[in-house]
Amino acid sequence: MIDLSQKDLEQLQKKGISKEKVEQQIETFTAGIPFVNLKKAAIVGDGILRFSEEEQKELVNYFEEKRGDLELLKFVPASGAASRMFKTMFNFLEAYNPKEEGLSNYIERTGDKAIEQFTQQMEQLPFYELIMGRIAGSASNKDEEAYLFVKEMLVSEGLNYGFFPKGLLPFHNYGQNTATPFEEHLKEASLYAKTDGTANLHFTISEQHNDMFAEEHGQAGPRVSENTETEFNISYSNQKPSTDTIAVDLENKPFKNNDGSILFRPGGHGALIENLNDQDADIIFIKNIDNVVIDQNLETVSNSKKMLAGVLKKVQDRAFDCASILEEDTLDRAKQEEIKTFLEQELNVRFPENYDDLDTETKLGMLRAKVNRPIRVCGMVKNEGEPGGGPFWIAGADGNISLQIIESAQIDLSDSEQAAILQNATHFNPVDLICGVRDHKGNKYNLLEFVDEKQGFITGKTKEGKELKALELPGLWNGAMAYWNTLFVEVPLVTFNPVKTVNDLLKPTHQA
Repeated sequence: MIDLSQKDLEQLQKKGISKEKVEQQIETFTAGIPFVNLKKAAIVGDGILRFSEEEQKELVNYFEEKRGDLELLKFVPASGAASRMFKTMFNFLEAYNPKEEGLSNYIERTGDKAIEQFTQQMEQLPFYELIMGRIAGSASNKDEEAYLFVKEMLVSEGLNYGFFPKGLLPFHNYGQNTATPFEEHLKEASLYAKTDGTANLHFTISEQHNDMFAEEHGQAGPRVSENTETEFNISYSNQKPSTDTIAVDLENKPFKNNDGSILFRPGGHGALIENLNDQDADIIFIKNIDNVVIDQNLETVSNSKKMLAGVLKKVQDRAFDCASILEEDTLDRAKQEEIKTFLEQELNVRFPENYDDLDTETKLGMLRAKVNRPIRVCGMVKNEGEPGGGPFWIAGADGNISLQIIESAQIDLSDSEQAAILQNATHFNPVDLICGVRDHKGNKYNLLEFVDEKQGFITGKTKEGKELKALELPGLWNGAMAYWNTLFVEVPLVTFNPVKTVNDLLKPTHQA
C-alpha cells in the first residue's frame, strides 16, 4: 500500500487512473521487469512464412473475393513529433557559426557525416525550393547559405519543422505539390482498405496537433479523393491520460514535482492498445506514420498488404469454423486432434507437454481458449542492420512457448546464449500488421484482455536534476499483443521506408 494524500487522489481521479493501478505500477518498479527468455529466432520455415509469387497472387485474390463483405480500417499511430528527426540539425545550429569557421572545417573538426551528407544533397529535399525562396539573398557564401537553410527549416520564426508532427512534414516532391505522410497514407488506403468506394482511416495524434491535422485533412483529402475516386472517412484520437504511468524515485516512491503533484509520464506506444480497442472492423491494417512510399512503389506495397490480408482471412475463416465446432459440449477425439493440429500448424499455438494426459473437458477448454483470440499477421523484412525489434520464439513465465516481436531492450545481452539468438535473427519488424479483432460471431474482442503486463520497460530518467525511474507500457505490437494468435510473413524490403532522420528523405526510395 502507498500513502497518498487527498491532493494525490484528486490528481488520480482527474487523470482517470485508479489507486490500484498506481499500486500495481509501483509493485512493478519494486519487483523489476524480467528479461524475456528467447528460445530461438523465428526464421523462414520455422515461424516465418514465405510465399511464392503464384501463392501470393492466390492470397491477393482470396482477399479481393471476400473484400466486398468486409469492414476495413487502416490504423496509423501518428503522434510522433519530428524533433528527433532533426536532432543533429539542432546541434549543428548551436555548434556552428559560419562567420567564424568554414563548413568543411566544422565537418572535419566534429566528424559530423550527417551534416556533410545533408549539405551536399539538400537540393534533393522535398522542401528545398520553398526554403531557398525564403532565404534568397540572405547569405554571402555557400557555407552561410547552408546554415541559414537549416535555421529556416527549424526555428519558430521560420518553418518550425522541428516542432511539427512527423506526419505533416513534406516527405515527397511531385513537382506540382509536395506530399506529407498523412497524404501518402490516404493514397495507400485507397488501394487496399477501400470497400464500396470508401476507405476508413484512424490516426492517433497528439492533442496539440489536432488543428494541424484537421487543416491537412482539408487540403490533401479532396485532392486524393479526386485522384483515387475514394471517399475518406477519417477519425482521430489522442493518447488517453489514464494510460500515463507514474514515475518513482530511486526508493520506488512516487516522484513529486516542485509543486507537490505526482509526476506522470506518457506510457509509450503501448498505450495505443486502448485507442485500438476503441476501433472495430473485420480487418484492421496497422502501419506507422513515417513509413510511406512514393507513387511508383504504391502498387507493390498495396499487393503486399492484400497478400497479408489474404493470409489473415484464410486462417481466420478456418479458426471461425473450429470455434463454432468447439461450442458443442462433446467432441470426438479425431475432431479434437484435427483442431489441435490446425492451431499448431496454422496459428503457431504451442500446447503443454502434458496435454495428452489431460481429461477431455480440460482439453476442450484449452482448445476454446486458444482458438478464441484476436489474430495478427505481421509482415517481416530481411534484417539489414536496422535497430529495433524482431520475430522470436519465446518462453513465458508459465513455460508457454509463443511467437512474439521482441525489442533488443527486452533481451539480456550479457547472457551469451540470449545474445547469440539475437544475432541469429534473419528478419526485422517493420510494423506492418493486419489484425482480426472479432470472434466467429462477429463480436469484437476486448483487446485489453490479451496484454502481457510483464513486457513493459523500466528506464532511468532525470527531472530538474533529480534521478527517477519511468515505466513504459508493453509495446503496441510487443507485449500489448502478446496473447494474440500470431503469424509472421516475409514481405518485400520496399514496404519498409521509415524516416527516422531528415537525411532518410535523401534515400532513393523517397525521391519521387
